[in-house]
Amino acid sequence: MMKELEPLAPGEAKEMFLAERCGQVSDRTVQADDYRLRHFIDWLDENGIDNLNDLDGRTLHKFRLWRKEDGDLNKVSLRTQLKSLRVFINWCESVDAVQEGLHEKILLPSPSKEEERREETLRTGQAEEILEYLRQFEYASREHALLEVLWHTGLRIGAVYGLDLDDYDPEEERLELHHRPETGTALKNKSEGERMIALSRYVCEVLDDWIEHNRIDITDEHGRKPLFTSEQGRLTISTMRERVYTVTRPCYYGDGCPHDRAPEDCEATRYGYRSKCPSSVSPHSIRRGAITHFLTKDVPEQVVSDRMNVDQKVLDKHYDKRSEEVKVEQRRGYLDNI
Repeated sequence: MMKELEPLAPGEAKEMFLAERCGQVSDRTVQADDYRLRHFIDWLDENGIDNLNDLDGRTLHKFRLWRKEDGDLNKVSLRTQLKSLRVFINWCESVDAVQEGLHEKILLPSPSKEEERREETLRTGQAEEILEYLRQFEYASREHALLEVLWHTGLRIGAVYGLDLDDYDPEEERLELHHRPETGTALKNKSEGERMIALSRYVCEVLDDWIEHNRIDITDEHGRKPLFTSEQGRLTISTMRERVYTVTRPCYYGDGCPHDRAPEDCEATRYGYRSKCPSSVSPHSIRRGAITHFLTKDVPEQVVSDRMNVDQKVLDKHYDKRSEEVKVEQRRGYLDNI
């Protein structure tokens, strides 16, 4: 026998759900719930669904397909997002907004062991998810500024390590890379790696706010003022890697662990080895993902090669992770204009 439902608007339900979660779970989890459910609420609004009573299994399946395609999500990321939705729908059942058992109709993908391993390339969807979380909840923090620069520029972590405050030009909206081996910040390709990197207006705004509000004003042992600092001086490469591993864990910017690990059993939690999380990525994975993202957006290979300081042959062999289907469709787009 179907129970009688009480009308409830999606947005109102989300606010009620989050209010109840406060005090039951961590603030970070509440923030993650808020972020993840926003996609669902917006999708319902775009599809004219203003009463949760109208939800059924078919509607939830349509959202699942839309979220996978729109967010360019792999199975691990999609599973994490859908688990959050299941918790919300289960709560909706408790307040008579949807039929009992509806949350069980949200099918969770089952990633293979290969898919659960850390990906060599940060996917665009995952990058945008991480950045959106940082933009909302950790704006202009060290981690936020670092991730914006890494994703937007595709720089090697060693190049970011060598950036000084004066290498950032907010007026011209660019970074200048310099080979300075005598003071401990050499570029991989030495003087040939020296170049200017154009920045977007938004990345400049983040850097401006990082510098004004959160950067520690400090001079290193060579009398230089680093762009990224800690209380000890220039932010070390190992610390940068550790912070990247940390913020790219799904349990950091999302809701829970996609690998179904309990916090006390998680090796990353026990030993502090953030890289042990199968879903976290390294700075070089961000570089590889950024290069692929630029190429997918039809930025010419020569432009990407110059910007990222990578030979085109090396780019094709080691960095270009576009599928053959994507490449052929991009070529078709050029040929259609001839």
